[in-house]
Amino acid sequence: MYLLGEQPAHADSLINRLQNLPSRLLEGLSPCGPALTFAAVDDLATLLPDDQLFLLDSGLLHGCIEERALFYLHEGDLLGLRQDVEWPYWRLRSDGPLSLLPYSRAEVFQHIYADTGRAELFLQYLLGQTALLSDAVARLKPPEFRSNNGFKRVASGEVLIHQGDVADHVFVIISGHAEAFVDGHKVGDVPKDEIFGAMAVFTGEKRSASVITCEPSTVMLIPKDQFLSLTQSNPKIAHSLIESMARRIELLNQQVTQLSLLKKLAKAQ
Repeated sequence: MYLLGEQPAHADSLINRLQNLPSRLLEGLSPCGPALTFAAVDDLATLLPDDQLFLLDSGLLHGCIEERALFYLHEGDLLGLRQDVEWPYWRLRSDGPLSLLPYSRAEVFQHIYADTGRAELFLQYLLGQTALLSDAVARLKPPEFRSNNGFKRVASGEVLIHQGDVADHVFVIISGHAEAFVDGHKVGDVPKDEIFGAMAVFTGEKRSASVITCEPSTVMLIPKDQFLSLTQSNPKIAHSLIESMARRIELLNQQVTQLSLLKKLAKAQ
């Protein structure tokens, strides 16, 4: 996916990373039939079967929302994921020839969720696409009406999450690095591409830790309602994310235990 018009460098960087993910997600799978070719189309979705996903093998598609061109898709993009999602309708049109490689929808999802690494890549892909569109829409609005959704460039030492706050966003670090603190004590690192802040969004509880950048960073912000809508429309995404968070929480608990032990030893001395 590429956005029309000028965009910040961090959006370009994310777009380039996302562009490589579909081929990695489909690695090991074979197309379920011959390539579909079109000379030109006005509304591609009306011509495609519902039980398949498609890798755009060649050509260029313009994405229009409410008749306004907002983005375009080209070779390597994955089509057909939005099925049965009650989001604003977008129309995919092309003025030139297209070639699409078809994959069984059921086989693709079975393949993705059979491996936790692929499942996390898929979540990154969906979150990235959501953030890019949110950012594009935000930049179409006058500055006084823009929200905090999309992307945010922050300096070192910026507090991204305050322990005890209400959770209203999920975050991903696009570039840079941050650290997690509980009661002022460091309990872990938050590296690039790490999804964080999702547990409190799921549970509705207050933030259990603070997250502070330790170098200049670019952060992707996903609003709570968009994130929950994404996970509710595909429960396997939520399941995969919860498993990943459970592993991280276990590591954090080990670090907290070690910190407590060190404190006790220090007091004893």
